[in-house]
Amino acid sequence: MAHFLPVLRVLGVLLVFFAPGFALPLAVSWAQADGLRDVWLVSAGVSLACGGALWGGLRRFKRELHPRHGIVLVSLAWVLLPLFAALPLMLAMHQIGRAMNFTHAYFEAVSGLTTTGATVLSGLDSLPVSINIWRTFLQWLGGMGILVLAVAILPVLGVGGSQLFRAEVAGPIKDNRLTPRIADTAKGLWGIYAVLSLACLLAYWAAGMTPLDAVMHMFTTVALGGLSSHDASFGYFDSPLLEAICIVFMLAASCNFALYFTAMRKGHWRGVWRGPELRATLVALVGGGLLVAGVLWFKGVYGPLESLRLGMFHAISIGSTTGFASVDYLSWPVFAPIFMLLLSGVATSAGSTGCGIKMVRALILVQQAGREMRRLVHPQAVQPVKLGQTVVEDRVIFAVLAFMLVYGVTIISLAMLLVLADVDPVTAFSAALASVNCTGPGLGAVGPAAHYGVLTDFQLWVCTLGMVLGRLELLSFIALLTPSFWRR
Repeated sequence: MAHFLPVLRVLGVLLVFFAPGFALPLAVSWAQADGLRDVWLVSAGVSLACGGALWGGLRRFKRELHPRHGIVLVSLAWVLLPLFAALPLMLAMHQIGRAMNFTHAYFEAVSGLTTTGATVLSGLDSLPVSINIWRTFLQWLGGMGILVLAVAILPVLGVGGSQLFRAEVAGPIKDNRLTPRIADTAKGLWGIYAVLSLACLLAYWAAGMTPLDAVMHMFTTVALGGLSSHDASFGYFDSPLLEAICIVFMLAASCNFALYFTAMRKGHWRGVWRGPELRATLVALVGGGLLVAGVLWFKGVYGPLESLRLGMFHAISIGSTTGFASVDYLSWPVFAPIFMLLLSGVATSAGSTGCGIKMVRALILVQQAGREMRRLVHPQAVQPVKLGQTVVEDRVIFAVLAFMLVYGVTIISLAMLLVLADVDPVTAFSAALASVNCTGPGLGAVGPAAHYGVLTDFQLWVCTLGMVLGRLELLSFIALLTPSFWRR
């Protein structure tokens, strides 16, 4: 196991990078005088001390990471970083007289960093602002991936980041460098993310949000996270303009950031719209919104304009795995909430801040299904699977098929565990699906008008496992369970 010590050294570097993140809630706490400054100082100190001890104690284990190292490091990071993110939640909630056990705090931290948006908390409007800032800021960090940010800095410290980048980033982007150096790619993606975040912040502020609300909801919009500082979520604002702005940025964040990066480097944007995955993502989300709006109007739930407003907002919010809500959509015709939850599994692009299967895999599956049907009629014909003008290699198709098998088995297994733990079937299957897709709200007892705090500790750990597996895209984590992975 000694050959994995360089992984722990880099994990120490990540913890050191994570510590400055506490400066934001600390500054807000200081400005608001909410009495929680010591909480953020202690949390930053613990993260810095633990990270520094790992980094310094293992400094002689300095070498390039191999593919296996990248998988181990990414898995450890998404399991251990929430421990440090959960610490201030437990301390702060205890200090304000609302004790929070470890299970709830860890669930909330995992939900934040994986951009799931599920919460066990109620009374959000009465929480100190620094706590809500931390919850939402975690989603912004996890959106593009704090590990991708680390890749941009690791080379400066003498640590190669290419294997970490490939283990963390989803979809075809990991196999095609956008720049000669992985660190430049990571910097470019985070640059696009920062520009989109600033634009979203200014738009929210100009449309009537307070500066703090604009910051917090910007964090969770561009990250497709969906946590809010209000119990009523986006319904607190009751503003068609703010909902329209949110729709624009959710759509933008649902598309592949690599396309934006390439367009900026080449100086033109026409090529962006030629990408089949981007077009499919926009068609799925906007088309899904129109379909839900049509159902609401046809069923007489709302008038035409209100159906369009609410149908588009919620279908794009849930379908993009964001999870904002302005009404309790479980009172709608049952088709609508089920359709939106299923849409969250496929709608977002690889290289976006969303989770789920990713649209590129869905397109490959459709193309492969079409090829197999054509083979029944023309068994000798050469019929490659194509995405646009690009031929998809068989190894990629096999990887997609393997992913889909593991995806289905994971959701069914987690759902059956929840049923075994006395959760009703609707809640169990929707919670498992919402956790693995990192969507947040489900159906039944974990719908948009409720929260995950109604679940027992064991049930929360099942959902926590689902969120981590979904963020790791399943195969990376499951590879750790195979004996061959650990053989030298």
